[in-house]
Amino acid sequence: MFDLALLWKAPEVNPINRKARSIPGLNPINVYGRVFFFSWFGFLIAFWSWYAFPPLLYVTIAKDLNLKQTDIANSNIIALTATLLIRLVAGPCCDRFGPRWTFAGCLLAGAIPTALAGTVYSASGLMALRFFVGILGGSFVPCQVWSTGFFDKNVVGTANALTGGFGNAGGGITYFLMPAIFDSLVAKQGLTPHVAWRVAFIVPFICITATAIGMLLLCPDTPTGKWSERHIAAQQNLASCGISGAVVDVPGELTDKATTGTDSPTDSTEKKLGFEAAEPKQVGGFAREAQIGEQQMLDTARGEIIVKPSFREALPVIFSAQTLVQSGGYFCSFGGELAINSILGAYYLKNFPALGQTGSGNWAAMFGLLNVAFRPLGGVISDLVYPRTGVWGKKIWIHAVAFLTGIFLIIIGVMDPKDQNTMFGLVAGMAFFLEAGNGANFGLVPHVHPHANGIVSGVTGAAGNLGGIVFAIIFRYNHKDYHTVFWIIGVMTIAINLALSWIRPIPKGQIGGR
Repeated sequence: MFDLALLWKAPEVNPINRKARSIPGLNPINVYGRVFFFSWFGFLIAFWSWYAFPPLLYVTIAKDLNLKQTDIANSNIIALTATLLIRLVAGPCCDRFGPRWTFAGCLLAGAIPTALAGTVYSASGLMALRFFVGILGGSFVPCQVWSTGFFDKNVVGTANALTGGFGNAGGGITYFLMPAIFDSLVAKQGLTPHVAWRVAFIVPFICITATAIGMLLLCPDTPTGKWSERHIAAQQNLASCGISGAVVDVPGELTDKATTGTDSPTDSTEKKLGFEAAEPKQVGGFAREAQIGEQQMLDTARGEIIVKPSFREALPVIFSAQTLVQSGGYFCSFGGELAINSILGAYYLKNFPALGQTGSGNWAAMFGLLNVAFRPLGGVISDLVYPRTGVWGKKIWIHAVAFLTGIFLIIIGVMDPKDQNTMFGLVAGMAFFLEAGNGANFGLVPHVHPHANGIVSGVTGAAGNLGGIVFAIIFRYNHKDYHTVFWIIGVMTIAINLALSWIRPIPKGQIGGR
């Protein structure tokens, strides 16, 4: 039976890495609750601004800038391309500088072009601006890495799914907020549509900036304090439990799981610094430590403490079969979500013209808002099957929801419903499995190469954007035959997941992550 008190009381923590074994999501005073809040809220604000254009793009902005259908499609593709590049960079940045600074950097860098939306007067200007606004989409990677760093394996699937799901809801909120802000500026402030849509983008700019400053001032890098001291903290926590064992050195790289042989003077000095360091600052006041075995403590210290990446060491992680599984699954689930989110309002407007821009936007918003429930559910189920089936259960769950997503997409594509109840019902059913698939994917990610979680998260997240680009290109060349692309995405989703279903969930012999 789930204990409701866990939602606000100080969590039990892992004695080595100090990760919480429950999620105090209703207690922002507690450090774990506070990091949880800024993880999902920061990504929600970023997603809102990242997708702030589509709700106004097909009618208001298109008319103002004299855009063609191909201009709109190209701008959607360019926005996703920028995010793909940023996510690839954000992963290694998280491992090197820490997810908190990477997160804030993405937000502040994306806030600037958001504020400059009013300077756009042509199709080329729109594409250039949306490229730089796409930086905000890269904030998903530090969101997930930060969440993984604060919550232990028994709840990390749920934590990642909640932060990602609440954040993804920004894609739905934007369909409510941007038309509402625009309508208010026109009706109550007397602005012309030409001016109103430009002024509307100042609102997300203010929210993004405030959120980035808040996470820098109010949150720590890790449960043990500074990012640069995470290895020292693990070593000292082992010693405090009466266990001796070598862990990754402070300057260690991806393959330095244990120390062997003789040390260079530089290495010796760096190790000495680790042992002479003062007790790490205890952030947030740990109330209880979980009781785990000695071998599990050693595996946690050796295999689950993130290390600094180098290009040579990162390549085996990036190109491993397990990373390919995560990337392929997210290519289909999040890629499909991004592409569908960009055109869903236009699809509704085509099939149901009586809805108008605001009405079709409101119904399209439901697709994104369902992330609040459906993506977390994917992570919760992933965590529920884990104690009984291990990581294989998490992997099977990923492929199961992908297969069902494909079935719904094919049905929508073949039927092309002209009845509103049928259309909205089928889209909601498809959203359940599609968005649960997102949560299921990042329920398994923390188990795969846990010492390089930033890299795995970055590659997986970038693959989601690559999927969005591929599917957006297919939408572009099918013009307004949206239903045709739905069944194409469905067939691709089923085929890709069947091709990846035979691969082991984690590498054979991997230390940690089990």
